[in-house]
Order: sequence, then C-alpha cells, then structure tokens
Amino acid sequence: MTEQFFFENLNPEQQKAVDCLDGPLLVMAGAGSGKTRVLTYRIANLIAQGISPFNILAITFTNKAANEMKTRAEKLIGEPAKNVILSTFHSFCARLLRREIKITNQFTSSFAIYDAGDSRNLVKKCVKELGFGEKVYDGVQSKISKLKNKLITPEKYREEILYGDGSNDINVATIYELYQKKLQANNALDFDDLIFKTVQIFRDHPDILDKYQERFQYILIDEYQDTNVAQYVLTNLLAVKYKNLCVVGDADQSIYGWRGADMKNILNFKRDYPDAKVITLEQNYRSTKTILEAANAVIQNNFERIPKNLRTDNEVGEKIKFCTCETDRLETVAVAQEIKRLVTQENFSYNDIALLYRTNAQSRLFEEKFMQLEIPYLIVGGLKFYDRKEIKDILAYLHVIANPHDDLHLMRIINTPRRGLGAANLNRLTELATANELSIMEFITDKKLLNKLQPKFRASLQSFAAMMMSFTESAKNLSVDKLIITVLDESGYMRMLRDSKTPKEENVSREENLGTFVDSAKEFLELNPTGTLQEFLNHIALITDLDAMDENESRVKLMTVHAAKGLEFPVVFVVGMEDGIFPHVMSFGSSAELEEERRACYVAITRAKKKLYITAADNRMSFTGTGTEMHQKKISRFIEEIPDECIESVGTKAKPPQRKSILRSTYRPPTAHRPAQVKSPSKKSASSTGYHAGDVINHRKWGLGLVTSVSGDRIIISFSNPEVGTKMLSLKYAPINKV
Repeated sequence: MTEQFFFENLNPEQQKAVDCLDGPLLVMAGAGSGKTRVLTYRIANLIAQGISPFNILAITFTNKAANEMKTRAEKLIGEPAKNVILSTFHSFCARLLRREIKITNQFTSSFAIYDAGDSRNLVKKCVKELGFGEKVYDGVQSKISKLKNKLITPEKYREEILYGDGSNDINVATIYELYQKKLQANNALDFDDLIFKTVQIFRDHPDILDKYQERFQYILIDEYQDTNVAQYVLTNLLAVKYKNLCVVGDADQSIYGWRGADMKNILNFKRDYPDAKVITLEQNYRSTKTILEAANAVIQNNFERIPKNLRTDNEVGEKIKFCTCETDRLETVAVAQEIKRLVTQENFSYNDIALLYRTNAQSRLFEEKFMQLEIPYLIVGGLKFYDRKEIKDILAYLHVIANPHDDLHLMRIINTPRRGLGAANLNRLTELATANELSIMEFITDKKLLNKLQPKFRASLQSFAAMMMSFTESAKNLSVDKLIITVLDESGYMRMLRDSKTPKEENVSREENLGTFVDSAKEFLELNPTGTLQEFLNHIALITDLDAMDENESRVKLMTVHAAKGLEFPVVFVVGMEDGIFPHVMSFGSSAELEEERRACYVAITRAKKKLYITAADNRMSFTGTGTEMHQKKISRFIEEIPDECIESVGTKAKPPQRKSILRSTYRPPTAHRPAQVKSPSKKSASSTGYHAGDVINHRKWGLGLVTSVSGDRIIISFSNPEVGTKMLSLKYAPINKV
C-alpha cells in the first residue's frame, strides 16, 4: 500500500498529523474537522510503516466511537487492524485487570463490575450499617467517585482530614473505608476502581508497568480535554518510556468540568512534553459557513483557550433561525410545528432532527407536545434498557453465577422470585456471614454453620444454593443466550411474571424486554463467537447511553447539550436560550464556569449540519416557595454574541438590541492562571432562615448551587450540575450549607 493512499483523502493539516508517527503529538481538532479520520489513518499508517498492531493502543470515550474507528481501520489496512487495542479507558482497564489484579491479593480475576445503581445500593448499605442517618447518605457516592478519580484512597483522605483545612468530612471517610472493604469482600470493583486499581498496580509493580510500556509503544488518546486526574496519570505512566503519545482533542469542547474532567490536561500538554509537535485541524466538514461563523464568534469571547478559527468549503447555508415566544409552552408549540413542517414539506426525516436543552427538566413540556402532535421521539439519557428491574434481576443471577462471592447481587435475587425468606431471617443470615468473615454463598453451603438457622429457612437456602450451583455448572457448557433462557425458566422468574397481579400490559412489556435481553446476548456472541459469561457481563457494564442509541430509528432525539457532544444532525433545535438557563444561573459568579457554559453553547451550535434553530421564552414557569409562577426571562447573552449576518428572527419577536451589554457587565477575563471569581448576584428577598436569593450553597449530594428564592421553609436552588437542574427543597431537611 503506497504512502500516497494514506494522504489522498486528507487535507494538508490532516496529512501532517497522520505522517507524524514518532514522539509526542498534540492534535487540536476543531468541531467536525475529521479527527476520527485522522486517528484511523494514523493507526493504518503506523501499521503500514512496520509498527506491529500489538504495539498500538488507541483510547476513546465511548464504545461506539471505538467500534467505528476499528471498523474504519480494518477497511483501510485489513486483518492486521483487528489486533490493535482500540477501546475506552474503562474497557482497557477491565481487560488488563482480569489478567493482573490477582497480584494485589485482594481480588480474583472473576471480579464483578458494579454500575452506578449497584454502587448506590452498597453505599446505602454502609450508611445503614454504620448507623448514620439519611442526611449523611446524600452525596456520599458522588464524593467517593470524585476522590477515586483524583486517586485518593480512604487512608489518604483521612490524612487530609487530620492535617487539612477542616473542609473534609470524617463521615465520608468512614463510609468510604467500609465501602471499599465491602467491595473487596464481594470481589467487586466499581466503575472508578477500574482506572484507580490499574494505576495502583502500575505504581506498586514496576515490572508490570514495564510489560505494558513495552507492549504499547504507540498510544493514541481521543477527547483528551475530557480526561480526569486518574486518566491523565494512567496515560502518562504508559507513555513515559517511549513518548510516542498522540493526543487529540479540542479545549473549546471541554464541557465536563463538573464531573472531574480537567481541561488543563490538554492546555498543558506542551509543558508535560516540551518536544511535542502541535497540529491544529481547522477545516470543518460538517456545518455550513453561517453556522461556523456563529460558533467562532461565540467561542472567541472565552479567554482560556488555544486560538483557532474553523473554516469550511461547505455552502454558506441558511441563517440561524432565532425565535422568542411569549411563554415556555408557546415555545414547545413553535418547535413542534416547525418539526412537522420540516418533515412534511422539506423531506427531512424525524431521525434528522435533534432537540438540545441545558437541563433534563426542560424535556417534559416538549414530550407532552410531541405526544399530542404524534411526533415520534427518543429521550437520550432516560431510563436505560439495562437499568430496568427485570433486566437488573437477571443480570444479578448472571453476576452470582460468574462470581459466587458477590453478596450485593446475591441479596437482590435470593428472594426473587419469593422463596419464603423474610427480611428478619435475611438480616440474620447477613450478620452471621459477616461475623464468620464469609460470603453469603460460602455460609449457606456450609452445613455446619447453616444449622444455626431455623429449619424452614435453612431448607429454602439450601434449595437456592443448589439451584445456583446447578447454574454455575450449566454455564460451563451453555452459550450465554442459552444460559439466560435456562435461568429464566428454572429460577421461576418467567412464571413469576406470568402469575403477577400487575397489569397484563406491564407484564407483557417485561417479558418482551427479557426477550430483547436474550437477543442482546446473541448479538454479543455473533461479534464474539468464543465470548464467555464474564466477557458478556463486562460488555454490559461498560455500555453507555450513546452506545445503545439506534441512529437509524426515525425519531427526534431529545437530549442535553452535554449528551450531544460527539454527535451531529442535519437539523438542530437549541431551546431555552435564556440567561439563567443557558448560561446556567450558577455560572454567573465564576468566570471559569461561565467559560464552560460558553463552550457548551459552542458544542450545541456545532452539532448542526444544515439548519440551526435557537429558541427562547420571554416568560417561563418556575418553582417558588408556594408552587409555580411565571417569571420574566432575559435572552441568553450567547445570542448577543452571534453576528447579525448569521442570524434572523422568525415569528413576531425581533432580535434584542444592545449587543453584548450583559456580557460586559458581568464577565471579566481572569488575571491569573486560575480564572478569577467575580461577584455573585446581589442578595434579595431577605429570609429569617439565614438563606437569601443569591447565596451560593453546597449540597452534600448535588454539589454547588445558587439560591434563587426562599419562602417560609422552602428554598429553590439552581444547581451547577446540568443533570440536577433546579430543585425545591425543605430547609428543615436539606443537607446544605453556605459556601
């Protein structure tokens, strides 16, 4: 294969990135600039230049992106590309830990991977066991996750409490310690442990680190601006020996700071690797000239960024349609009617259209209107298929079959279907197993210890244990899909559904979901003919919302701006563009947070290929202390930053005057490396509770928020985490304090 082949479909900037194979390389890839193509061609070129595919590691942030990249690489280079490790951080670490975790003497290679729901349940169990109240439980899981993502162990956190500034929580340290002990007892890792434990093994065992440094001499990391501390450390541990590290990303699309991503990882790449080459991809292949000009104009108002200016050879395209409506409900009417028109008159399909909002709470009114007008839609980020009760139940059976020491999953199914095991008896069983330092399965298969229990209870447990051991034996010979069918039948689970007194439609729906689950196992085996039960469970544990989204399904996609990153659509509606919603009210007191909001706006704009609609409401229904009231809203300052020639008003409202006046009055550039803090909104509506509108608070579960109103013992808080949004809480019970 000639060198020319690798360059003929690339622009000059892309060619440089593909051809620069040795040494550290930073590729600043603007939105829609073909970064996936660059990564794919770079992998193909490495192999063509004689680098063994076994020596190449490529990491991206979703399984979907990894699979797409692998498929493209195989088309370019053929069979050798199949031997490249191309996966997410978590998938890579899960695979590595299956081989290496035994060296810790804490876990076996059959460890379970707990998802967020499993982790929540285990934290709740720890809180209850320690005798703490519900208030202590709020936010603990999130805090533990953040500590792990910063590579802070329970012991180190306790040291920080002893010698720190008093801002840390001794209760969190106690729960964190017990939580880790229970994970170890269950032979389980949570999602954050996958990276944390890998880093620990590399640090504690230089010989193992050296083995993987030799194996992966060429490393490619996608979306580098989204890496957290643990991912950053892992990357550099692997890359430090040969320094053949290529990172690709875009500081202007760093929008996950609220969940631990650190944009400085990409901004400081030249500091970490002084000899690094930097290549900027500025040619956009996605959007029209008008959409790009608007995006460039908005993002140039940020100060903490690496300058670049996207350009395109695409058509000029239509102006951005900007519509302000009298109320939020009229906004939904305008959007729904325009979607209908696009489908019936302009030959777009529902699948071509995405509706983006800043917080999940904004979807409700649009869902209602879409149902009323029979517009098919899909909520991306809603209840995931694998989070449904019946699926979680059968997954729990599979987890225990694969790992009998997994007490958390065992306790989910030990009385599902009902086997006459009451709560009091199960509590007694748990206490005895803990006292004897045994897993529950070890306890109930020990005849001598089992004699301590009541005969009827003992008989039920023995029957359950015999059934589970039978499933374990069956798993040695059955394919995963046939094993699931066996479990559904012989456990009595399907019979339980059919005999249930819940509405027939609900039971039929659950049976259909279980059938789909069996199909998912068949699909897994089609891609992995020798796939084991453990590998199937790994596959399920690492699936994300975007991985599960069917792009070919003809439904309008509804999602947050944060969920839309990495996607593109011919038509995009960005709704609720009002100050206080987008940008979020919580960002008003911090230049760093306001810049992240602007980056989110830049991401939203650059999802659109042909048509972009932006909508806002003059009046929006909001919570107050006594119910809901209509509140007057201001147009988002980000609209003010779009040039007049790129945007046109539609409907009865005109584009507001006094461009950028809001921006200049509330935003200042940072004077130091860390963005400076600016004044919070002025305090209003004094309250005898001690809280006032404008106060910045910290909630134990949901993090930072801004008080928007106080009435009696009710407080309305708008949280900075876009997944939380605005909440009305009782001051009597809310676990909050002023910052």
